[in-house]
Amino acid sequence: MIKKSKIITFFLIVAIIFGTVIFTAKPVLDKINLGLDLQGGFEVLYQVEPADGKSKVTNETLKETVATLDQRINTLGVTEPVITIEGGNRIRVQLAGVTDQTEARKILSTQAVLSFRDANDKLMMDGSDLVPGSAKAVTNDKNQAIVTLEMKNKDKFASVTKTIVAKAPDNQLVIWLDWKEGLKYKTERVKEKPAFLSAPNVDRELDTKKVEISGSFTMDSAKELANLLNSGALPVKLTEVYSTSVGAQFGQDALSETVVAGLVGVIAIFIFMMAVYRLPGIIASITLVAYTYIVLLILGLLNATLTLPGIAGLILGIGMAVDANVITYERIREELKVGKSTKTAFDTGGKESFRAIFDGNISTLIVAGVLFYFGSSSIKGFATVLIISILVSFLTAVWGSRALMGLLVSSNALNNKPGLFAVRRKDIHDLHEGKQTFDLKTHFDKYDFVKHHRAFLTTFAVIVVIGIVILSVFKLNLGIDFASGTRAEVTSTQALTEEQINKDLKEIDMPSDDVNFQNNNKTAVISYKGALTQDEIAKFKTHFKKAYGTDPNISTVTPTVGQELAKDGLWALAIASLLIVVYIAFRFELSMGIATILSLLFDAFVIFIFFSIFQLEVDLTFIAAVLTVIGYSINDTIVTADRIRDVSFKMGRFKKPEDIAFAVNHGLRQTFIRSINTILTVLFTVIALIIFGNESILNFSIALLVGLVSSVFSSIFMAMQLWYVFKKRELKKKGVINTQKKKKRARTDQPVV
Repeated sequence: MIKKSKIITFFLIVAIIFGTVIFTAKPVLDKINLGLDLQGGFEVLYQVEPADGKSKVTNETLKETVATLDQRINTLGVTEPVITIEGGNRIRVQLAGVTDQTEARKILSTQAVLSFRDANDKLMMDGSDLVPGSAKAVTNDKNQAIVTLEMKNKDKFASVTKTIVAKAPDNQLVIWLDWKEGLKYKTERVKEKPAFLSAPNVDRELDTKKVEISGSFTMDSAKELANLLNSGALPVKLTEVYSTSVGAQFGQDALSETVVAGLVGVIAIFIFMMAVYRLPGIIASITLVAYTYIVLLILGLLNATLTLPGIAGLILGIGMAVDANVITYERIREELKVGKSTKTAFDTGGKESFRAIFDGNISTLIVAGVLFYFGSSSIKGFATVLIISILVSFLTAVWGSRALMGLLVSSNALNNKPGLFAVRRKDIHDLHEGKQTFDLKTHFDKYDFVKHHRAFLTTFAVIVVIGIVILSVFKLNLGIDFASGTRAEVTSTQALTEEQINKDLKEIDMPSDDVNFQNNNKTAVISYKGALTQDEIAKFKTHFKKAYGTDPNISTVTPTVGQELAKDGLWALAIASLLIVVYIAFRFELSMGIATILSLLFDAFVIFIFFSIFQLEVDLTFIAAVLTVIGYSINDTIVTADRIRDVSFKMGRFKKPEDIAFAVNHGLRQTFIRSINTILTVLFTVIALIIFGNESILNFSIALLVGLVSSVFSSIFMAMQLWYVFKKRELKKKGVINTQKKKKRARTDQPVV
C-alpha cells in the first residue's frame, strides 16, 4: 500500500527548499563580501622594520601599526578592510572597492613623522607636540589650500619661534614629513619640488597654539596630509614586498564570467545526473541547489570574503557533492540487480557506500587544510570555500539525498520499479539465486587489467623519465609569484598591438622586453624583472587609465617573497602527500597508501610537464590546482580500493598471485563506470571554467583538467597495478595473506575454528 503522507512530505520539503532559495537568495548574496579581484581594489604585503633601524619589532608594535593603518584606511571610505599580521614582521592589507589606489598606497606606507627644524636641520619640535586629531584642511584668506594644526603647549611653540627669530637671516621654521638623515634644507630649497612641506620665515615670537602649513597644496593633497597627521605616525618603517591591484571593471567582468561558467557547469551536471540515474539524479539535483545555498549562507554568516579562486572552489565543490551521490546510487543499483527489494537495496547501498564517501571527503579535507595553512590571501580563500563545500556536500549528499530518497522509498511508490533507478529488468537476478554484488557481470569482464601490469608501469616510468628531460630543457615559465618582478595587465575594449603598447611605455619611460597578449589581444601583459616603486606604479596606472579608460592590474613580488612562496608550495605538496599516505595506510593498508600517493604524485607531475611543454605561466593558483587534483583524484582510487577490499575480504585469503589478480580485476571491472562518472561531474565544471571563466583563472582550470584526466588513468593503470606488485611480494614472503580482520573472541573458553 502506498503511503501518500510520505510523498506529500517529500514534495513539501522540496517546495520549502526551492521557496527558501528563491525568496532569500538575494539577501544571502548581499551579505557576502566580494574580494578585490571581483570588485577592484588592491592588496599589499609590508615588511615591518624598526623606524630607527635599531630596536626590535614586537607584537605590541605590530598591533599598534595595525591600529594606525586602520585609522588611515577609514579616511579612504573603505568599508571592509582586511589587515592581518603575518609571522613576526609582516602586515598584509587588503582593500576591496577602493577607488583611488595610488592615494591609498601613499596613505598606507607614509610614515607621517612630522618634524619642525631650523634652517640647519636641528630638531625643534615633532608630531608629539600636536593635539591629536587637530589637523584640518582649509583655505586661507588668499583662497589657498593649507593645513592647520594645534599645539599642545603654546609656551613651547613661543620659545621655539623666539629661537628661530634670533637666527635671522636663516629664520625659517622648516616643516618636514618623514625627514631622513642626509636631507638638508639649504640643498632642498633650491629644488623645484623640495622634500620639505613648507619653510615659513619667522620674524616674531608667536604666542599661539595655532600653526599653519602652507605650500603648493591642492585641497585634495591638503586633506591627504591632514588625514595622515590625524591618524598618527607609524611606529615602524613599512617596505612593500608584494602587491597586486585589480581595476573595478576587470573585477566586474571576472565576476560575471565566472558566474556564467558556474551556471553552465551546474546545468551540465543536472542533465548528466538525470540522464544517467533518473529519479536519484533528480533528487541529487535538488540537494545540489540546497548545497549551493547553504555554502553561500555560511560564507555570509562568517562574514567571509569571496574571491575568484573561491568561486572556483565553490563550483568544484558542486562536482565533489555529486561524487557522493554517484557512489551511493551505483551501490543501490548493484543491490537491485542481485534481486533485493527497493527498500533493502536503498538501505544496503547507503551503508556500503558510506566508507568510500567518508574516506574521499577526509582525504580532500586534508589537502584543503594544507592549502589553508600554507596558502596566502586568495589561496586561503579558495581553501576556506573548499573546506566549507566538502563539509556541506557531505551533509547534503549523505544525509539530505538519503532523507529525500528515503521518503519516496518508504512510501512504497517505488516498489518493483527499477526503471526509475535506471536498472533494466533483464539485469535483475532472482534473490533465491544467492547472487551477490561480488558476482555481478559487467561490460568489462573480458578485460584483464592486471595481465599487462608490467607494460602499464613501464609506460608510466617512461613518461616520468621523458618528463624530467622536458622539464630540464624547457623548464617552467614561472610567474612573478615565484620569479619575482612586476606584472601589469592593460585592458582595452579594442584589440591592442605591440607597437601601440611599446609606444605608450616609451612615453612614460618604462620600456619592457616582455609584452604578451591575451583575450583576443584586448589585454596586454607587460612584465618587468624588478619590482616597480610606488611612484612608477602610480605613473603607469595614470597613463594607461587615461589612454584606455580602465585601471591596469599590477602585481609586484620581491625576490624574498618569491622564494618563500615557492618553498611554501613545495612544503604544502610534501605534507599533503605524507598525510594522505598516513590516512590511507590507516584506513586500508600501507601498501595501498604508497601506491595511491605515487599515482597522485604522477598526476601532479603530468601537470608540470604539460605547463613546461606549452610554457603556461606557473603562479600561486597553479599550486592550488595541483593540490586540488591530489584531493579530487584520490576519490577514484578510494572507490576502487574500497571495492577491492570488499572482494578480498569475501575471498578470505590470498594463496597465490592469481588470487590477488582476481581481486584487483574484479574491483576495477565493477567500479570502472563509477570512476568515470565521478570524475565526469567534476570535469563538467572544470571545462565550463575553461570555456566561460575569466582569463585570470584559465591556467588554474587547465591544470585541473590535465590532472583530473591523468587521474582516471593513473588510478586504474598505476595505483592498483602497484598494489598488485606490492601484494605479490608480500605473498612471496608470507606464503599466505589473510584478507579478513581478526575478530575478538567473545569468551576465552570457547574453541576457535
